[in-house]
Amino acid sequence: MRHIFVNILGIELDFTTKVEEFIRHTGPKITYTKQPLQNEFFIRSNDLLFEQGINDVQISVGDWEGIPSFFSNGERSNVPFDIFAASFFLLARYEEYLPHVKDIHGRFSPKDSIAYQNDFLQKPVVDLWAYKLLAALKERFEGLEHAARAYDYISVIDVATSHCYANRGFVRGFAGLVMDLGTLKLKRVYERMAVRFKRLKDPYDNFEALIAMHKKYQVKCNFFFQFADYSKYDKNVSTNSMKFKSLIKYVADYVPVSLAASYSSFSNLDLLKKEKSNLEVVINRPVNNSKMRYNRVDVPETYRNLIAAEFTDDYTMGYTFELGFRAGTCTPFQFYDIPLEVKQPIKVHPFAIHDYALSKIKKDDAVLQQVKRIQEDVEYVNGRLITMFTNELLGNKDERNWLKLYEEIIKQQHV
Repeated sequence: MRHIFVNILGIELDFTTKVEEFIRHTGPKITYTKQPLQNEFFIRSNDLLFEQGINDVQISVGDWEGIPSFFSNGERSNVPFDIFAASFFLLARYEEYLPHVKDIHGRFSPKDSIAYQNDFLQKPVVDLWAYKLLAALKERFEGLEHAARAYDYISVIDVATSHCYANRGFVRGFAGLVMDLGTLKLKRVYERMAVRFKRLKDPYDNFEALIAMHKKYQVKCNFFFQFADYSKYDKNVSTNSMKFKSLIKYVADYVPVSLAASYSSFSNLDLLKKEKSNLEVVINRPVNNSKMRYNRVDVPETYRNLIAAEFTDDYTMGYTFELGFRAGTCTPFQFYDIPLEVKQPIKVHPFAIHDYALSKIKKDDAVLQQVKRIQEDVEYVNGRLITMFTNELLGNKDERNWLKLYEEIIKQQHV
């Protein structure tokens, strides 16, 4: 309820369970129960928010004047479904507690989500519901005051591999050269040697260009650097590299720098704390924002670990290979831990667009149109659109010029 009224609509609210106090109140008021008390604004409640723990939930998706909805509640209610229970189901990631098959990296599949299965993943339905609720409340309560918010855009740059060839040391560089020769990847052999002898810039090293681009279009951005030891899924430049540390310091002089936690730290709290501490030493300031490798989120354990490591904000809530709103909203929200029945002190910043999801779209014009469609829905509710691009893909020009396409996307936001 606070997410809907305070975060989205800018309306302060109080709660009461005392009938006399409710009846005495002369301002706008809502009953959220099974039966209305008088003739007040009434939303009939589903049982979900009155239960303990996780239970098997049967969901049938309906329609509220063109917007998908669920937890229908009958004709007497002023809203035809339980907007609070439906919002909670999406925001708390209730469905991710239910039995499901995880992928190879332990991730919840978007295809198992109610949003994907009912074709509303690409709509911030919680925010759309909130604005429709606001319209109904304004019709009922003339002069209802609310604080307007403005559309916001943030670009997240995920730097899991800062350089393709450079700054990797002799052993790793030689091993890479042998592998490229063995697999006849002659273009990579040429690029590797040209970068080695400084005749060609490393293809992933676009940091100056990105900073200049963000400044030109007045785009808010956040660079997430992986700062971890080498492993099967963590292959960034060594944390001992002075050139790598200098790069991070350089970027931090212009934009916020945060931690892209390693794959290895996913279930290793001590390692997560170590990576955070080491990055803080490099940039000489606190690191409060996190992003998990491969966007791995295992609710609620991931957020419990992040809180224990003293992160205050996380940018992992989204899908790598599907566009849309994993938690149904384009507004940052506090994570709610269902087993503990408590709102946790970490803010979740959901992203809607990942470059690997865009890579499935073959034409640049179609990519821009798809981004624009999502952007328009977020603009309609004055929400926040977060996109996530990896510097690896931005440095890839084999199939398309990703850096140029990225510039078109952020230019679209500036307009």
